[in-house]
Amino acid sequence: MIPVSDNITNPVEEKVKLSSKLWLCSADCFCSALNGLLTGGGMTYFFTKFLGLSEGRASTVWIIFAIWNALNDPLFGYISDRTKSKLGRRIPYIRYGSFFYALFFVLTWVKWPLGNSQTALFIQMLATLFLFDTLYTAIATSLYVMPYTMAVSNKARGNIFILKIFFSLVSLGVPLVLFPIIKPEVGANPKPFQLTMAAIGLAAFLVIFVSTFFYQEKVTTDIDENTENIFKSVITCFKNRSFIVFEILSFSVIFIQTILMQGVIYYFDEFNLPMYYAYGALGLGAVVGIILWATKVKTWGVKKCAFIMCMVFAIGATAMAIFGKNNIVAVIGFFTAGTCFAGGMYIVPLMNGDVIDYDESVTGSRREGMYAGVNSLITKPAISFANSAFIMIASAFGYDNTLTKGMQSDLAKQGILVAWMAIPAALLIICAISLKFYPLAGEKWNETKDKLMALHSKQD
Repeated sequence: MIPVSDNITNPVEEKVKLSSKLWLCSADCFCSALNGLLTGGGMTYFFTKFLGLSEGRASTVWIIFAIWNALNDPLFGYISDRTKSKLGRRIPYIRYGSFFYALFFVLTWVKWPLGNSQTALFIQMLATLFLFDTLYTAIATSLYVMPYTMAVSNKARGNIFILKIFFSLVSLGVPLVLFPIIKPEVGANPKPFQLTMAAIGLAAFLVIFVSTFFYQEKVTTDIDENTENIFKSVITCFKNRSFIVFEILSFSVIFIQTILMQGVIYYFDEFNLPMYYAYGALGLGAVVGIILWATKVKTWGVKKCAFIMCMVFAIGATAMAIFGKNNIVAVIGFFTAGTCFAGGMYIVPLMNGDVIDYDESVTGSRREGMYAGVNSLITKPAISFANSAFIMIASAFGYDNTLTKGMQSDLAKQGILVAWMAIPAALLIICAISLKFYPLAGEKWNETKDKLMALHSKQD
């Protein structure tokens, strides 16, 4: 148990400077935007469509990479938790990794002098992806856990996460909007595209590098390197009951986010709800959600807010799966999705912070990196499962890929709704049930948080 004195009852209220929050969120935004541009279809397009790599070899690259991608997160989390430097455990990776991260991003869009063979292109794509993602893991994981090292209280962390939601919308929107505009057409001069990507990479490097001078790790402890190897460290994570409940929610959020983005493409092909109605309801719901959850988490607590969010979202998803053909139901469904999607982006990170804090209260050490790595190990498969599940369910209802939009049968249209919303509804119900076993709530947990906050305040 962490040695916290029982007479610490009135910790000083934590505050994080606005400049620290803005720089952290900006760095996270640029880091995510580069990754979205490269892994969100941009790299595959450039190597197959523009450079001429076969689809089969490109697919092989992604399959090989998937193995490394699943393992590197917990490995880096384990390493970063044990890093010792004057700058802290995370900032060295962010500051000094930013240059190489941007460099490998820029080099992705330049043909290497290896020749024009399929083997040469295969080697370049595989090498670039490995190098880029390794740096992305180091920087993104460090940025992800930084709010948990800057403060202990959910109030202080929550203010950071609210800003991160708005910056996340930018990092998600840039790849979707920008790449189709600037991508090089087959046979065209790639120089304008390459210069644009180089400029984006340079801007990302500058923002990420400079950001590290505006925030610092205040909440940290040393880890006895002789106590746990990486395998024992992973097992320790799963001995934390609150972490298991958190992972059920975290996996579900990633799955739902993926399947919602995939399903909306099929939805607008077959249903007549105007897109501006749908996205207007979604955006309004997100704004309402941010205000609602940021306000209520202070009075209801994280656990109750998460339970209500899951139940409301489950009801909305169920209604869409059954009655989504009706435009009124659809608008309400999009509004509910926006409200609860904002809740997921706000509440789930707060839960993650509590899980890490609880681990410290029991072990005496902070292992943010390990928890972030194991979380990625579990949630990354959710992306593949979501894509596969949607296609399989839609096909079972008779969806025909050869038909032009608007020509699917009524059964196939219903299949789109079921494929889109049925599994999210089921997952959300499971999440709500699992929250009954989530222990980090109530007066006792609040006292533990106060003691941790007071302890780290004394260490500053």
